[in-house]
Amino acid sequence: MTVEIRHYAADQLAEIRQALLDIHVEVRHKDFGLTGPFYDVARFDERLSSYASRPGWAATVGYEDGQSVGFAFGVPLGPDTRWWSSMTTPLPDGYTVENGKRTVALNEIVVRKHWRGRGVAWQIHEAWLAQRTEERVTLLVNPAAGNGAVLARYEAWGYRKVGDQQPFSDSPVFASMTRPVRQR
Repeated sequence: MTVEIRHYAADQLAEIRQALLDIHVEVRHKDFGLTGPFYDVARFDERLSSYASRPGWAATVGYEDGQSVGFAFGVPLGPDTRWWSSMTTPLPDGYTVENGKRTVALNEIVVRKHWRGRGVAWQIHEAWLAQRTEERVTLLVNPAAGNGAVLARYEAWGYRKVGDQQPFSDSPVFASMTRPVRQR
């Protein structure tokens, strides 16, 4: 299945904000039953605004027949990033040194149920990465999501776990994963 892909920069967030919020609620709350303050739509909207306020934020949204079916967004890690500060496992020397061009964080990738298992997430992911110039991409995944299936999917896409982190006091402990932006 192929979907129409559109790219958005931070100054276009207003055009897609409600679609992102709606998909978040549908997938996180209804499909996966993720509840509690961390998954609340208002908290997600706060994180979305925070990420989009940083230089280089970009989103990719997939559409079928004009309906938004999924999205991905993220931001480069600058020299002052706190991304790696919540690691619960030590990383090799130099691994966390950032300059705004080394690593991009994939903050979210979410696809509506009807379009899951059809390659749509991969299309959105690869279209988002195609716009990136950084060396590597990192993401966080709840290792329990989908009984481990989500983690396995990222591994199939070339990501490797580098450790664990808990970025918010009320968030799960996530697996921290990375891969090159361009795979050989």
